Amino acid sequence: MTKHIFVTGGVVSSIGKGLTSASIGMLLEARGLRVRMQKLDPYINVDPGTMSPYQHGEVYVLDDGSETDLDLGHYERFTNGPLTRDSNYTTGQIYLAVIEKERKGQFLGKTVQVIPHITDEIKSVIRKVGEHDVDVVITEIGGTVGDIESLPFLEAIRQYPLDVGKENCLYIHLTLVPYLKAAGELKTKPTQHSVGHLRQIGIQPDILICRCEQPISREDREKIALFCNLSPQAVIEERDKDFSIYEVPLSLVNNGLDELIVKRLGLASSPPDLEPYNDILHRLRNPQHEISIAVVGKYAEHKDAYKSIYESLDHAGIHHHAQVRIGRIQSADIENEGPERLLSGFDGILVPGGFGERGIEGKVQAVQYAREKEIPFFGICLGMQCAVIEFGRSLMGLEGAHSTEFDKNTPHPVICLLNEQREITQMGGTMRLGAQPAKLAAGTHAQSAYGQTDIVERHRHRYEFNNVYRQQFETHGMTFAGTSPDGQLVEIVEVPHHPWFVAVQFHPEFKSKPTKAHPLFAGFIQAAIERRARRQKKTMAAEPSQPV
Repeated sequence: MTKHIFVTGGVVSSIGKGLTSASIGMLLEARGLRVRMQKLDPYINVDPGTMSPYQHGEVYVLDDGSETDLDLGHYERFTNGPLTRDSNYTTGQIYLAVIEKERKGQFLGKTVQVIPHITDEIKSVIRKVGEHDVDVVITEIGGTVGDIESLPFLEAIRQYPLDVGKENCLYIHLTLVPYLKAAGELKTKPTQHSVGHLRQIGIQPDILICRCEQPISREDREKIALFCNLSPQAVIEERDKDFSIYEVPLSLVNNGLDELIVKRLGLASSPPDLEPYNDILHRLRNPQHEISIAVVGKYAEHKDAYKSIYESLDHAGIHHHAQVRIGRIQSADIENEGPERLLSGFDGILVPGGFGERGIEGKVQAVQYAREKEIPFFGICLGMQCAVIEFGRSLMGLEGAHSTEFDKNTPHPVICLLNEQREITQMGGTMRLGAQPAKLAAGTHAQSAYGQTDIVERHRHRYEFNNVYRQQFETHGMTFAGTSPDGQLVEIVEVPHHPWFVAVQFHPEFKSKPTKAHPLFAGFIQAAIERRARRQKKTMAAEPSQPV
């Protein structure tokens, strides 16, 4: 029977449940088990698609077009089990499903209540993930224990062992053990209170994972175990990792977490094969190159807004044995201070996606700077559209060229709304979403990077290159390196005779892993390494020789 692991968090938000859950999934897969991941979020939004990146971070898109929580990015980067729309549910989705059933009369006139109707719906979506050849389902409960909005989810997972048997369920609680510098000691009381909240609900954690800055002493471990009704072996230390998040799974192994889980659930498995992650850490600790990449975005100061892009750059660095230093540049600052001051010295420039007009001209200036200075450039989604706008304005004489998203009256709408989007007024889940096929042109940077001509990538956008201008752009030297299979939609543009000027309409960052860098990110970083080498060689040649 499928086993279920429920991961909850306490004391503070943003404690790292997603990364810890993904690490657990990776460790169980490394033992040969079939794992599926799931996130249940307590906010009332139907999905994260309409939420601000400042508040929620990036929206992570799956192959089936689902707009999901950024934690699903951790799941995909660390594990190999397929993720679908069943892998992420919100309170909004749960209540919407129950209300639709009530409107159809499926409850036969009964009063619809949180218990049992809402909790039954939550249990049904948990059960759905484990229906197909799965050994373990890991379900992460968003939010913090003690928050009122997460109570229906906690009640549902309390009930779940009654349906499938206690021996098939495991509760893991991730908590914070803060270190007070003034007192010079770790404090266990917040963890005791957090577990107390769970026990009042009726959930006794089987394992505690304790986030901490300092090592947890044997005495503190025993104290936590005593007050939380656990054995000391079930209190797992997860110390902060300053070097790399890819240390987390190995740290959990060293603390015996995977062994504890398989014994508690009675899972037959082999010892974990951790060689791929040992190799990743070896490459990170022993880089052969060092480069710098400027990420020019609207939300640059908020790291989670471009989480997958930063991770993908790291993956490409791992692939090339390179340390990638990232400069987060606000595109609005470029408008005020100019690209030369903010972008000179970088080995590559990446312009990511985004929505809204603010900072657009700064992105366009960054594209122009990269093109004219022959700095490797990578544009993603809106970054590709800005590349088209810049090319049209600078090299084709299309004064005022723009996207109709930002200027409805532009004389040259080189980027415009998709035909199927013109009549849509509702927000959320109404864009071109999910996996879409494309064909690559031979002899292009993109085709060389992929090593093939047929690809599938994930999309999230409403606006496209305007085909009315395609012949003009080709005449002036822009290469359309990738299109939809029918040739109607432009997916990739390149500028020839440039070391690396590639811009894509899709989101390649959603298909990159630490063990397998995305081809386009790998190509971009390779170009940046080569630029750094050329600059160093030129600098050395210019230096006067020293007398012997």
